[in-house]
Amino acid sequence: MFSRGDYLLEDKNGVVVQKGETSEKTALQQPVKLQPSWEEANLPEEELNFQKMSMDEASLQLNAPKDRYQLVYWIFLLHGIGVLTPWNMFITANDYFTTYKLSYDYTGQNTTYSDTFLQNLGFASQVPNLAFNWLNIFVVLGGNLTTRIVWSIWVEVIIFLFTIILAMMDTSGWPGTFFWLTMCSVVLLNMMNGVYQNTIFGMAAKLPPKYTGAVILGSNISGTFTAIVSVISKLVSSNQRMAAIYYFITALLVLLVCFDTYFALPLNRFYRHHELKEKRDAELRKGKDTKTEKTPYLLVFKQAYPQLLNIFMVFFVTLSLFPAVQARILKSDDNFFVPDNLYSDVTCFLTFNICAMLGSFFTKYFTWPKPKYLWIPVTLRFLYIPFYLLCNYNLKQTQRTLPVYITNDWLYWFVAITMGLTSGYFSSLGMMYAPGTVEQRYASTAGMFGGAALITGIFCGICSAYLWPLVITHIGV
Repeated sequence: MFSRGDYLLEDKNGVVVQKGETSEKTALQQPVKLQPSWEEANLPEEELNFQKMSMDEASLQLNAPKDRYQLVYWIFLLHGIGVLTPWNMFITANDYFTTYKLSYDYTGQNTTYSDTFLQNLGFASQVPNLAFNWLNIFVVLGGNLTTRIVWSIWVEVIIFLFTIILAMMDTSGWPGTFFWLTMCSVVLLNMMNGVYQNTIFGMAAKLPPKYTGAVILGSNISGTFTAIVSVISKLVSSNQRMAAIYYFITALLVLLVCFDTYFALPLNRFYRHHELKEKRDAELRKGKDTKTEKTPYLLVFKQAYPQLLNIFMVFFVTLSLFPAVQARILKSDDNFFVPDNLYSDVTCFLTFNICAMLGSFFTKYFTWPKPKYLWIPVTLRFLYIPFYLLCNYNLKQTQRTLPVYITNDWLYWFVAITMGLTSGYFSSLGMMYAPGTVEQRYASTAGMFGGAALITGIFCGICSAYLWPLVITHIGV
């Protein structure tokens, strides 16, 4: 026990220079060292004196917490599922729209709405995405994250409520109005979903890279989850109307869970630590009087062009056939084990989404071919287009004149598996290779160009799908 006049003093190197009885005046003149962790953190002087943060914030800055039970990781994976749920829910509900709500049996009218429904749905979905993705490269879209995510999710929830109400209503007397109400809902839904997607990736960017990977993984899982929900809703329902209601209610529940978990993030010490760190780094960058270098967009585009073209071609071929053509391929052999009402769910949506997810996983273990030769297998994927057109691809309101040459369901299913695998694998390779074609400081810009090439490929593929009904009805006798 030291008396009032006993002091333990250290110099700046931590060496004890005085111990024992000293005067109070002498002790106060010596440089007393703080707890080492505070000084070693290299915080600005005003933060060491707690002028700009609370004690809890200071503690979070200095002592990085762990993501206990991986809660934050699972929350971001859930949001990855939620990000693509609206798109997947509408395209997987193809049978509900084409063989029920817009069919001749329900409406008593011969319309072309059902034959081109998936093409129109894809067009309405991807126009907002295309505009926002290219705009995002050249214009930084700001705004409060909480405001953006709250409004975007709530608008999506309202749209799904509206979709459920339409499913409950008798729309047989106004199929045209129902069709255009659905298209307008899809446009608004995807505008809000673009805001939601950008917000989630912005939040994940504050954390270590694996949390951005969690969002991507969730996006890959989303299609499989949606296809499984579609199959289950049909199995437990007595008719298509009830199946659609259960199906869209599931989407509603997913979005509500995403909404709730968003507000749980600020309560997590791990997330708050990285949020405070990002905020402090942003303030330090803002305080520097350095000149901002102008990004050479044209140079970045030229250097990344080979991989951007690969990304474009992968998604062009995929969306040219999936789901517009693939979902309209009918069973050829009555003895094939998949029932008629689940044929497109299993061989199209479930198969493609599982295989695309697996294909993207494979890139973690091997990367073949190398960037220079990726264009060869990507170009060969164009052979899927004539193969699918020669399968039992049929439309309700038009007569096919092109003969059906592929009548083996097992062969068609095997090729469908390879298309899903190659779509996930080669698209992931292209997205991985694109940032490496430019200097490191421009890698993020190349990545944004890759995202824009992806959306452009999807959009052009969807537009090309309008041609295939003309091909099968004007070739052959």
